[in-house]
Amino acid sequence: MPHGMEGRKKPFLIGVAGGTASGKSTVCERIIEGVYKQLSGKESVRAQKGLFNFDHPDAFDFNLMKTCLLSILSGKETKIPKYDFLHNQRLDDKFVIVPSSDVVIVEGILVFYMSEIAKLFDLKLFVDTDADTRLSRRVLRDTEERGRDLEQVLLQYTTLVKPAFEEFCLPTKKVADMIIPRGADNTVAINLIVHHIEDLLTKGQNTLEHQRRKLMMSISSPGYGIEGTAMNPNVRPH
Repeated sequence: MPHGMEGRKKPFLIGVAGGTASGKSTVCERIIEGVYKQLSGKESVRAQKGLFNFDHPDAFDFNLMKTCLLSILSGKETKIPKYDFLHNQRLDDKFVIVPSSDVVIVEGILVFYMSEIAKLFDLKLFVDTDADTRLSRRVLRDTEERGRDLEQVLLQYTTLVKPAFEEFCLPTKKVADMIIPRGADNTVAINLIVHHIEDLLTKGQNTLEHQRRKLMMSISSPGYGIEGTAMNPNVRPH
């Protein structure tokens, strides 16, 4: 346990949002995958045809997501069901085990969509990557890792994914504490955030707000390529 952690009452919870294939951590992805809701028979058939919109809020079990996050925040070891993207169904007998941790990072396209869930996070990040990059990454991911047909992937992106991003995901950018342009390629910004998270853990929970403000001031300095939304109230979601 790092020095200063004795006074902490709960894990430091970090939320990471952003469009599909924007560069969000694949480690965090395992946490959110399990909260896709169980599809009905008709929904499953539509999913196999690429017609079910997994980027729409209706595709997520937000109650399960909140339950899992509250369990994590209580310091308990938490079981999260795994999701099979190839067959579009939740695996009832397989789980991701999240042990009690000092820091938990949760990633997903709509982690900030529900206000009662968004407010659980100590730090909210939005990964901002241009649409062309996200599309190319999604095509490679869905065809190579998830065994999907290229034509189906492109059709799903243009008819479902892109409109859903613009309507549901992009507006949550305004609730983020900070926005990271260029995603994982922005190593300077990421290293700066890591450094300040380490400060938070070292100095304890009582300095959380002070350290958050210090981070916001630092990332607003020229050259970091990262935007603190709290320092710029005029940021528009679109």
